[in-house]
Amino acid sequence: MMVPAPAQHINTPRPPAGSGVTHTVLALQDRRHQFSSDRMGLLLLLASTLLCGCIQSGIVASEDTSFKISSVTLTIEPAEEVPRNTNVTLRCQTKVLTSGSMALTRKYTIFKENRIVHTKMTESSDDVLYLLPEARVSNNGKYVCQLTIEGEALSSQPKKLKVMGLSKPTLHLNRTYLTEGDTVTATCSAPGETGVFGFYFYDDSVELGDVQTDSNRAQSTLHFTTLGPHRLHCFYTVDNMPVDVKSEESNEVIVTVRGLSIKPVLEISPENNVYEGDPLNISCRVETSGLNSENIEVYLSQDGNSRWLSMGKTNTKHRMTATGPQLTFECMMTMEHLKKSERRNVTVIELFSAPVLTMSPAEVFQEEPMTLTCRSEKVASEKLNRDELSYYLSSNQSFASNGSGVFKVKALKTDHICIAQARGIRKTSKVLKVHPKVAVSVPKISLQDKPILEQPFHVLCQSAVGSLPITYILYSNSTKLKETVVHLPNQTALFTVVIYNAKELGSYKCEARNGGKRMQSEELVISAIVPLSRPTLTVLPDLSDISEGDQLNLICAVNGTPPVTFRWYREGDKHPLRITTSAETFKDYEVAVVSKQHSGLYYCEAENRASIMVRSNPVDIDVRMALWKKAMIGGIVFLFILLVVTAGCVLHYRSKRVRVNRSAVSVWTERKPEADNEEDHSTVSNEPDVEYTEVVHPRSAEAARAPLRRGTDTVYSELQNSTHGPPEGHDYVSNTRDTQHICSFSDQILGSVNSNSCIHACRTTVM
Repeated sequence: MMVPAPAQHINTPRPPAGSGVTHTVLALQDRRHQFSSDRMGLLLLLASTLLCGCIQSGIVASEDTSFKISSVTLTIEPAEEVPRNTNVTLRCQTKVLTSGSMALTRKYTIFKENRIVHTKMTESSDDVLYLLPEARVSNNGKYVCQLTIEGEALSSQPKKLKVMGLSKPTLHLNRTYLTEGDTVTATCSAPGETGVFGFYFYDDSVELGDVQTDSNRAQSTLHFTTLGPHRLHCFYTVDNMPVDVKSEESNEVIVTVRGLSIKPVLEISPENNVYEGDPLNISCRVETSGLNSENIEVYLSQDGNSRWLSMGKTNTKHRMTATGPQLTFECMMTMEHLKKSERRNVTVIELFSAPVLTMSPAEVFQEEPMTLTCRSEKVASEKLNRDELSYYLSSNQSFASNGSGVFKVKALKTDHICIAQARGIRKTSKVLKVHPKVAVSVPKISLQDKPILEQPFHVLCQSAVGSLPITYILYSNSTKLKETVVHLPNQTALFTVVIYNAKELGSYKCEARNGGKRMQSEELVISAIVPLSRPTLTVLPDLSDISEGDQLNLICAVNGTPPVTFRWYREGDKHPLRITTSAETFKDYEVAVVSKQHSGLYYCEAENRASIMVRSNPVDIDVRMALWKKAMIGGIVFLFILLVVTAGCVLHYRSKRVRVNRSAVSVWTERKPEADNEEDHSTVSNEPDVEYTEVVHPRSAEAARAPLRRGTDTVYSELQNSTHGPPEGHDYVSNTRDTQHICSFSDQILGSVNSNSCIHACRTTVM
């Protein structure tokens, strides 16, 4: 039983005594209000109900009482460690706080090693005592006191009692002189001790028996197997958890055992010069010397055999064939508690040795012929001729006989055993495990990496089957390059090769061999992959001649091993303009009709099986305006200038006419009058005089790139001369300035026209 853990007592007020009666009273009061006329009857009913309730429940109304267990203390008197025979008292002191004078029923429980050893119920607050008169070692242990009140409990701290000393045991025998087969009764006592005991009986240092009991004395029946004196003693232990306490040894008692004139006799014939296969006659009997032989039995046995060879009352016999190298026999007799035996050894000379099975050759391939030889190396020639030996070969599925011990078989994976036999003697060799080698298959040669120029790559050589170890040799153009040996099943022959010449075509072969078998792989031709050089991006037509409407070709060219994957990009675009793979080392990207939107930076990238991406330098492409657009703009500009100049000159001519002297050099000239007609002198012809001037148009900057040639196109401006000459007071300087203003206005509009040419034309017109 486990000791309850110390718990804090929490007490709640008990319900008032007779609470059930109170409910009855309330019920009766309600009825009294309902039936006021029956007050006397209700009072009588109330009194009877109260009386019955008290009798039935046994509860007496009293004042409410609450309590709290404050402490529980256990002490050991006179001390916690005392000698044996000391009167020990365990005192349990408690402190309980109450709110009333009503006595509380208290339950005291004393535990020893979690087992209840004492219980007491009391209403007294006095200390509870647990007495251990004449304490013994069996009283040792940890003690705890527990107080329980109305279901609430509190335990003390454990206290350990230790009693020192055990009484000396005494040994008594019912007899001290015995003959072989007799028994003796031994009694061992522990005076004055209590508890659970273990008694042990010894003959010097040899234990004869033990007894476990809760009594302080024990008996045991002892018998002896040897003659002569025997010194007996005993001791005991007291079970004192968790460790037993051992007493001192008891007094010594000597027992003398005398022998009987009875013994077993073992006879073996022949006993010397016994060879394997010789017959043996063994007899086992008892010499009684006139004693009663009713209870005698004899047993003949052999070491290594769990069953006896034979048995009988006073004698028994057995016949067998001798087998080596040594035989041990025992003749044993029993008579009640008496047992006697005799043992003898027989040395057996080996007739022939165990055979040894060998194979040749030591290494052989599957299905190839091999020779198994079975032979016994030693033969007792004085007893046996070697020709008398027979040999047998035992395999998994076959059994063959051959007198010579030589067997011709095919090499298969199997276990062989050789048996040699002569004169009824069979001897077996050790198991010979034959594991013929498996010839290598034709190896396969393959590339493990890309053969990139001047970079190491790996060539794998492997045979599907073949016994390990396998030697692999790599040849290049019949020249041995490297050799490796594979010892493990998961190991591979991996050769590292480097090609330094791009024009070199490597021809590789692999050879595998294990033992005398050699196999060569097919030829593997390897050409090195030349990594790509930096690409060059060529533009057609020339960068200076790219105009709108032209066809544009971007040619990306590299040096290296095809196939090559080309990509064209324009800076600013996320995706390539074109991706293509070619068997050539160059490829172009074509734009059929270019426009201004195709201007920008272009570059190309290239990649081959070497997996090295290379990129060209960027090329800046500027698409110029088309020639027909330039010509159209030039024509429009020219017409516009011509119209502006003509309009300016006409307006100026009409607004400001001047006369021109004959002597003066002017563009204004007067028609000479007709001599014969005077009317014509005063009449000015409606047809104005016309003069012409040459206007030269300078070429634009784009045209300046073309080859130079002399311009032959001449544009004439028609200027009319007034017949009246310039008006009076006309300011030529003003006229010239006005003309310059007109030309300057035209030059601002048509920036591509030479203003000096315009001014020259205008001046010629006004002068």
